[in-house]
Order: sequence, then structure tokens, then C-alpha cells
Amino acid sequence: MIKHLLATTLVSLVIAQPAMADFWSDAAADLKGETIRGVSESTPPSNYVRDVLAPAFTEATGIKVEFETTSWDQMYDKAIKDMEANSGIYDFVYIEQDIIYSYLARDFLVDLSEALANKPELKSADFSFDDFTTFIDNFRNENGDVFGVPMEAFIKVYLYRKDLFENPKEQAAFKEKYGYDLAPAKNFEQYRDIAEFFTRPGDQLWGTTVQAASGHPASFYEFFESIAPTYGVYNWGINLDAGAASVENGGQMNSELAKQALAYWVSLLDFAPPEATASTWDEVASTFAAGRAAQGWVYGENAAWIATNPEKSTVVGKVGVTLPPMNDGVMADAEAGKGYIGYYDGGAFGIPYSSKRKDAALLWLEYIGQPSVQADWALAGSRVVHQATYDDPKVLAQDAKADGYFTLMKEKGYLFKGAPEYPFHAQVREAVAPFIYEAIIGQLSADEALDKAAAAADAELKQLGYSKK
Repeated sequence: MIKHLLATTLVSLVIAQPAMADFWSDAAADLKGETIRGVSESTPPSNYVRDVLAPAFTEATGIKVEFETTSWDQMYDKAIKDMEANSGIYDFVYIEQDIIYSYLARDFLVDLSEALANKPELKSADFSFDDFTTFIDNFRNENGDVFGVPMEAFIKVYLYRKDLFENPKEQAAFKEKYGYDLAPAKNFEQYRDIAEFFTRPGDQLWGTTVQAASGHPASFYEFFESIAPTYGVYNWGINLDAGAASVENGGQMNSELAKQALAYWVSLLDFAPPEATASTWDEVASTFAAGRAAQGWVYGENAAWIATNPEKSTVVGKVGVTLPPMNDGVMADAEAGKGYIGYYDGGAFGIPYSSKRKDAALLWLEYIGQPSVQADWALAGSRVVHQATYDDPKVLAQDAKADGYFTLMKEKGYLFKGAPEYPFHAQVREAVAPFIYEAIIGQLSADEALDKAAAAADAELKQLGYSKK
């Protein structure tokens, strides 16, 4: 009898207890069946979102995700046209670190800090802005509010072929020809020697990659965000206090140092594969993965798969990762916070003000911002936006296979920097880029190209009201 009473009481208690709450299904109770739409560039991190995270979110919430991954220029064009027209096609968009300042100036984006504060019922206990690396600071306004949830962040590193650099025959031949030991370049003279030495078209091997698509902004970015800083020309050579780019008006875009940097970079085309003048960041990664280059500047989002994925890369187990070559004084500038040695790239997902499904989009951004989804995402896209991701056992294992890429990013990431905080980013880029293209194809010398570029930048800055003259 006592046992029967106890059993009955226990059953009653179980029935009386509410079901264990599942935040995602409960928070989305009134949103099930909605469809949110987003757009991003087709990159390894974005493809992982499309193929893995979006279906998982739909299963957890009942909210469908239509996520379009396309080319960089199409992604940017579609997103900005939607926000300008206030049409509400997209409920979340990819925000590059370098374009956020322009979007904030135009009030395109929902304040995520404010949105979560206003709707605590949509706030997941597993999501916190405090979990992210300092990269999230790129997506705050002057008040510290957050407008984008970081989904990728990586540095642009110097990759080299360890199997070539560590080959005794190659080492002996290199030393005989150049008089010093073959090793990853510390300066530009060494980098050029290595590029020359390994350029062997008959073997389908060239000495370096060059991201020099003549007609695509990728070449603008390679020069101004990777090459120029390692020469000591920072922030595109623009002096924001003077509102000018030209030396005549207080800038550095056409300084002698900048002209040396451009001439050097263009000269590397002599040692690059024929696809270099049609290469954006994607083609550079493919070139290196195909074993067609001995060294190169490669975006970190590609570093892990190049080093570890035999289905996509022919150089698995042969990839070295290190810091780029640079001029004397650049490292000291970076360590002092007065300069930087290369590009800290990445982006976030934000919600356009024009979105008609803001609550569903807010849940989605929290979902992809959970610590629990970060490690596998890092393995797929070489991206880290949470500090804890670095110490995950899966990431540590891949780090060992990728020659310490994640360790390099964790320990040396502070030496790299994102794009300058310019609201006029796109306008000045478009004014300057054509002259970089002309230098690539030999229509202008480096000196001529940067003189014209600086003049065009000055004119654009004056038109936009930034010039102090």
C-alpha cells in the first residue's frame, strides 16, 4: 500500500511538473513557419552556414532559412540595393568589417543590443556578446551597441610549401645561387629571390601567388591592405585629419614608399602563374591548393582546408604558415599600435531595418552566435570569433595539422588590423581601384598610377566633404 501511494505520488509530481523548456522552440512558438532570407559571399564559412547551421536552426525553431551565397560583388550589390530601397527582401545580410561604418552612417542596421534588451523573451542564455573575441568591437557604434554578430574572422597569412623549402636539394641549390639559406622570407628581397628560384613553368610551378584581378576590387585590397602596410604605408595612405590622400595635401598614397610597394608588387607577376591577373581571393586559394605556387599571401579562411582537406587540396601536409615579409620598423609600429603587418578580415550578420521578420532574424543571429556551434564551424572555415574556440580539442587537433594557423591567429592576431574606419570606404575604393588595374596590365607605371589614384582620392574626399582645404 505504501509503495502504491509513493508510486502514485511520484506520477502525480511528474505530471504536475512543466515540461523541460527548450529555449529555441519556445522562443519561436509564434514564429514557426516564417521564412527568413539572407545573402552572403560564397566562402567556406558561409557555405557551412548554408549547409549545416541553417537546417539545424530550422529543426530547432521551425523557422526556415533561405540563404543565398554568391560572388562578393553580387552579395554587396544585392544587400545594399535592398537596404537603400527599403524593400525588405533580406532579413539578414553579411556585413564586411570594412563596410560597417558606411552602413551605420546611413542607419541601415538594427541595433542588436537594443533589440535584445527590448525583448528579453527572445534572449538565449547561451548567447552573449561577451563571449566573442575583440573582433566584435568592429561592429559597435560610438555608444558600444552591437550591430552585427561576427560569423567569420581571420588573418591574411604567408603560406609556403614546406616540402619545397625543406628539401635538401632545393636548399643547396638556393644557397649556391643566392648565398644564404632557404627559409620563409623575412623581407621583400628574400621573398623575390624565393619567387624567382621556384618559378618553373615547365613543371607548372611558380614562385608566388598574386591577387591581381585586373578589374576586381580584390587587387585593390591586396595592395592597400596587405602589401602597402608591410612597407609602412597604413590606412591606404589617407590622412583623415587632413582629409587627403596625396602627399601634396598631407597624405601618403603617392609617397615614395607607396610607389616602391606598388612597383614591387606588380613585379611579382613575373613569377606568378598566368591566372594571377584574373585572381581574386578565391582563385589565389585554388592556385595554392593545386600546388602551382611555392608561397603567397592567402586569406586565412582558406588556410585550414588547403593544409588538411585532400579532397580539395594537393598540398595536404606540405603547408607552412607564418607572418608576411615586411620592411624594417613595421613590426615595431604594429607592436606599438601605430601600424599593422596585414589584414584582419572578417564579417558579421546584421539585420537590415527594412526586414519584415526582425524577431525571427534576431533568434537566428543568436543561434549562430552560440559557443556550441563554433568549433566545427572553425574546422570548416578557418574562422574564429569566440575566444574559447581556440582551446576546443577539435580545433587544437586541426591546428597541429595546419602548421599552427590558429595558434598564430590567437597569439599574433593583434599585429593585424581590419580596414580603416572610413564611412567613405566604397567611394574612395572605386575612385582609386582603376589606377591599380592599369598598373597591373602595364598601362601605367607605379608612380603614374599612384599619382593619379591620390588625386582621384583627394577629389572624392573633397566632394564628400572630408577635405580640410
